[in-house]
Amino acid sequence: MKRILVTGGAGFIGSHIAGTLADSGTHPIAVSDHFGSDDKWRNLSHHQIFEFVSPDDTFFWLQDHGHELEAIIHMGAVSSTTETNVDLILENNFALSKALWDWCAEHGVRFIYASSAATYGNGEAGFDDGHELATLAKFRPLNPYGWSKHIFDQFVAIAVARGQKTPPQWVGLKFFNVYGANEYHKGNQKSVANQIFPHAKHGRPVHLFKSDNPQYKDGEQLRDFIYVRDCVDVVRWLLESPKVCGLFNIGTGQARSFADLARAVFSALNLETRITFMDMPEELKSKYQYFTQANMQRLRAAGYSKPFTSLEEGVRDYVQNYLMHEDPYF
Repeated sequence: MKRILVTGGAGFIGSHIAGTLADSGTHPIAVSDHFGSDDKWRNLSHHQIFEFVSPDDTFFWLQDHGHELEAIIHMGAVSSTTETNVDLILENNFALSKALWDWCAEHGVRFIYASSAATYGNGEAGFDDGHELATLAKFRPLNPYGWSKHIFDQFVAIAVARGQKTPPQWVGLKFFNVYGANEYHKGNQKSVANQIFPHAKHGRPVHLFKSDNPQYKDGEQLRDFIYVRDCVDVVRWLLESPKVCGLFNIGTGQARSFADLARAVFSALNLETRITFMDMPEELKSKYQYFTQANMQRLRAAGYSKPFTSLEEGVRDYVQNYLMHEDPYF
């Protein structure tokens, strides 16, 4: 039975992928990640992980175990949209991704990697997930994180367009606004659902940004919120569909407002909704997205048919089955 390596496998989305695959018993799962000294280890504490690999030793490990590998699921990255150390971001999000791509292409190992909806910038060029160079050239990311993901998407597109050697299956996943259990280590990068939960739980008003765009009312800024279990379902389907290659949006295809999200949290707690509005920080105004909505046609055309979890259902599950429990981990 061949192994699967999940980089960033102790992180938010990565731990759900690694844990779910480990629980299924279809492949031994190896996880590469930094754990540090906080509670990030608890993201995997409910699952039987076959092996742990230090990120610094990943390519040494591949030398010894690469022949036993079915796929690399590359979720590891500097994922903060506010990180300003561009050298650090490029080293982790571009150079490492390129090295893993090259290794997979050379050794015939499948490669699934995390891109991001941050590659779309302010959304003015749309949300088309085509991997053609002309399509990718339209996008202008608003921060170094989004740019690093974008240039790797472009690297892949160039390799494919030139007919260079590629992994036998290659897939990039443009994750939109993912929420769910195991995001607790992410600090101010946690989902809005997580951040407003403690206020709603105690009956306090939750604070949302005022709109600085006359086209949107306060709290009516729109995002494509996707529950983390849906992301995992797509990855599992891809592993069962080895002929599917491409760059795909991972959202629901339905934009919802932050006010809708707040109402869903209060509803899950059986409490009356209380929302107040605060000014948006000046440093965010030029980088703020007022609308994101994944175009899901390409993924559907590739054969993925499972419905996505509604915002109300996903938030209810997250609140009632995780956030309200003493042990909130997946």
